[in-house]
Amino acid sequence: MQARGKGAFCYRFVLQREKHFHYLKRGLRQLTDAYECLDASRPWLCYWILHSLELLEEPIPESVASDVCQFLSQCQSTQGGFGGGPSQHPHLAPTYAAVNALCIIGTEEAFNVINRKKLLEYLYSLKQPDGSFLMHIGGEVDVRSAYCAASVASLTNIFTPTLFEGTAVWIARCQNWEGGIGGVPGMEAHGGYTFCGLAALVILKKEHLLNLKSLLHWVTSRQMRFEGGFQGRCNKLVDGCYSFWQAGLLPLLHRALHARGDTALSMTHWMFDQQALQEYLLLCCQCPAGGLLDKPGNSQRILCTTSPQTRLCKLSCTSCRNPSLTWSRS
Repeated sequence: MQARGKGAFCYRFVLQREKHFHYLKRGLRQLTDAYECLDASRPWLCYWILHSLELLEEPIPESVASDVCQFLSQCQSTQGGFGGGPSQHPHLAPTYAAVNALCIIGTEEAFNVINRKKLLEYLYSLKQPDGSFLMHIGGEVDVRSAYCAASVASLTNIFTPTLFEGTAVWIARCQNWEGGIGGVPGMEAHGGYTFCGLAALVILKKEHLLNLKSLLHWVTSRQMRFEGGFQGRCNKLVDGCYSFWQAGLLPLLHRALHARGDTALSMTHWMFDQQALQEYLLLCCQCPAGGLLDKPGNSQRILCTTSPQTRLCKLSCTSCRNPSLTWSRS
C-alpha cells in the first residue's frame, strides 16, 4: 500500500487486523490437516490463538472460552501438569501453554481447572540435583524447562525457594563465550534458549548472575542490516519468529541494566532498529489471506502469527513508533 507524500510516494505498511482475526478465529474451531503433526501440542494451539486474539484486543466469546477450559481440563494429568492432548503424558511445555491460556481467559472456571497441589508435586518430580528441570519424566534437560517451571509456578502462586534452589546458578552456567545462552552449559547460544534463560532469571530475581553487557552485544548483533529482522543464532537466516525471542530480550535487558544503576539505556526505545523490524514483519511476513509467516515464500502458521504479532504490538506501544506504520481493520 502507498500514500502520496509531497512530490513523492511514501509507503504505509499496514497490519491487516481483520484478516488475522478471522484466520485465528477459524483455528479455534477447526484446523486443517497440516496441523496433524501438532497433535501432541494442542494446548499450544489454544495458547497461540488466544494470545494473538488478546494482542488484537478481540474479545473471546464466553462459549469459546468455556470450551477451551473444558478441553484443557481433559489435557490435565492425574500426576499433575498438562499433556499435549487428552490422556497424553504430562510435559512442561504444554503445561506452560495450558496455564498461560487459562490465565488469558481469566475466569473462575479457567482458574479452577488448574490443580495447583498436583502441579507443585509434578514440578518437584522434575527437579534435578544441579538445579535444572526435566521437560518430562525420563526426558531431556534444557533451559526451556527451567523457564516453563518458573513461569507456571509464578503464575499459579505455588513458587517456593526450595523448588528453585540452584536453578539460577545452573542457568547462568548456560551463558557461553558468545554472550548468549545455550540449551545446556557448553552449547551454542540460541535466541529461544536465551529468552527462556533471561526470562527465568527475571522471575527468580537473579538476572545479575549473567554478564549482561555481553548478552546485550550478542542479541543486538542478531538483527540483520538488510532484512531488518532477527536471526536465531550466528550465521542463520532471518526468521519472523525471532522477532519475539530476540527483540523480546531487549526490554528485559534494559530493565536489568537499569536495576543495577545503568541509566544510559532508554526504557522506551530499545537498542535495535525498531522501524526496520516493523517493516520486515509487515512487508515480508504477512499472508494476504490472514496469518503471518516466518519468512517470505512459506505458508502462514498459527505459531508464526503469534510471535511476530507479539513484537508488533509491543513495538506499537513505544514512543518511537513510526506513525507511517499503521494498524488497519480493512
